[in-house]
Amino acid sequence: MTVTEQPGKDTGCAGCGVKLQSTNKEQAGYIPASALERTPTICQRCFRIKNYNDASSIAIDQDDFLRLLGGIASTDSLVVHIVDIFDFEGSVISGLQRFVGNNPVLLVVNKIDLLPRAVNHNRLRNWVQQQAKEQGLRTVEVVLCSAKRNIGFDRVVDAIEYYRRGRDVYVVGATNVGKSTLINRIIHDYSDLDAELTTSRYPGTTLDAVHIPLDDGKAIIDTPGIVYNHRMTEIVPRSVLQAITPDKPIKPLVYQLDEGQSMFVGALARFDFVSGEHQSFTLYLSNGLDVHRTKLERADELYANHKGKLLSPPSVEELEELPAWTRHSLRIPRGGGYDVFVSGLGWMHANSMAGAVVDVYAPKGIKVHVRRALI
Repeated sequence: MTVTEQPGKDTGCAGCGVKLQSTNKEQAGYIPASALERTPTICQRCFRIKNYNDASSIAIDQDDFLRLLGGIASTDSLVVHIVDIFDFEGSVISGLQRFVGNNPVLLVVNKIDLLPRAVNHNRLRNWVQQQAKEQGLRTVEVVLCSAKRNIGFDRVVDAIEYYRRGRDVYVVGATNVGKSTLINRIIHDYSDLDAELTTSRYPGTTLDAVHIPLDDGKAIIDTPGIVYNHRMTEIVPRSVLQAITPDKPIKPLVYQLDEGQSMFVGALARFDFVSGEHQSFTLYLSNGLDVHRTKLERADELYANHKGKLLSPPSVEELEELPAWTRHSLRIPRGGGYDVFVSGLGWMHANSMAGAVVDVYAPKGIKVHVRRALI
């Protein structure tokens, strides 16, 4: 599989795929007329992301995303679905099978470099396969990788070449799962081009389908990320993203708790150990987050007096941008091997086999549930 050329002004921005225009600075795809002859040709928004880490907000129509996704079923192609292992349930595309029809799906699990190094990859692959099955997703293979750290990347490329069999390749996924990073690895390793897709921490960087031609006349198509507002990463202010998005291996935090104790993750979430025997819980979160423990009877007072200050992020001002917390009452079954998952933030593993009852507070709409343990 060889990349032959990078899309330019004839097909849209080489960074995000949006149609280029030079008339309205406030609309997507704006590029000064004087820059149209540059190679690669990228819009002003992508230029600012690449050079100043500044992602201006552009309204993206989610219906357009779904129409583009739905069109894949009428093609004969390979679908590469990229998910984020740190936020698997939050990043897997619900109902993907009905969008892609009978086309084969290669499930690429990205960002495995964020997990502790001792994690067994065979066990991790089995966990992913079971989760995919529960989602109704039929996959030809599950590949673990880190596009950023070049872990397992050769297997990703080999699998794409094997399963595409001379067909186009559609790369799909939720926002910020690493689609464009993975495609940039292909461009970098399999072509002499110096162009690349725009990548950033910010959700929704790719605004339209980007076609990357291959040497056999087919193409890799990078699609815009599906926006899921049940993920913490979609609703927090951009200044908070750096704190909650891990960029290096997670250091698990272990806490010994008695019933009637609470833990705050900044001012983003709260875990109450409502009932159960004395036991330990392990938190898997970005290393940039602070955890504060208190008695359940004092938790409301602590939050009221210290949210946005001692309990941060977010700041007092940023909290006003978030939905109010809602409570999730959850029962962790006996027998061990369960996590309490908060989409976009991380998870809490119950280490005891005794079971427990916990309440989890998180911004309204965020996905929270009990699952089989990832680690």
